[in-house]
Amino acid sequence: MSTALEIVLNGLALGSVYALVALGFVIIFKASGVMNFSHGSLLLLGGYLIAVLHDRLGFAGAVAAAVFATALAAGAVERILLRRLDQQAAHVLTILTIGVDIVLMTDLTRRIGGDLLPLGDPWGNAVVSFASITVPQSRIASIVVSLLVIGAVFAVFRYTAWGLSLRAAAEDREAAALMGIRLDRIRTLSWCLAGALAVIAAVFIVAFPAPGLERTTGQIALRAFPAAILGGMSSPAGALLGSLLIGVTEALVAGYQTQLSALGGGFGDVAPYAVMVLVLLVRPNGLLGQKESIRV
Repeated sequence: MSTALEIVLNGLALGSVYALVALGFVIIFKASGVMNFSHGSLLLLGGYLIAVLHDRLGFAGAVAAAVFATALAAGAVERILLRRLDQQAAHVLTILTIGVDIVLMTDLTRRIGGDLLPLGDPWGNAVVSFASITVPQSRIASIVVSLLVIGAVFAVFRYTAWGLSLRAAAEDREAAALMGIRLDRIRTLSWCLAGALAVIAAVFIVAFPAPGLERTTGQIALRAFPAAILGGMSSPAGALLGSLLIGVTEALVAGYQTQLSALGGGFGDVAPYAVMVLVLLVRPNGLLGQKESIRV
């Protein structure tokens, strides 16, 4: 029983980190209708900045600087590159984000090389033991920090003018524009917020028991993509629910990989996508996604 609880707790911690990334996917999609496939490289950029700055600025200072710089970089991608194209052609903008990801990922991979870079986080390899369960402190911290950050983001959606504008733009961009909402500003701020969330996720993706930041760290963001699809790309709450489901699934597959050996040694890598496909067969719009209605 203790092993099962430990696995579930680790899965919830992993899911909470995925939720930060999936929420970034959803925010950008709600604001502009674009699937941002450069999210992984932005996550890697934030982690790399923390790794190179924490000796000089300390961990908290490095995280703050990385959040600001990555949010600025994400906003620049939208403002300088995507805004020059037709905003109605979401498929073209999505393809452009793939190009941005390749360019940025290539440069960061060259800089990191084969090194494993520590971020200097305060948890180290410390663990917490209670009721015969042993969990890394970084896992507990990831749940607490993710809950606080996600709660703050949901509060922004609910109680601020920007959140109201974002929800209005997601419902009907033309009507929102006619009501005086500046869609270009909404899109830029959405990209900035998604970039900031990616940096916070990078901290816990790299933390113990992970060995450190490496050139493939950004690819982990793609595991959060099924969570966003699973929950419904138009639903922040769905992204949270889908992320927790994906995180627990990954933890269960890793914890019981011996019993699941018949499915192959690499089943854990495809488990999130298998869950996504199974759910979408039943609910094509995602767990909390809404079916789009079109007036004719």
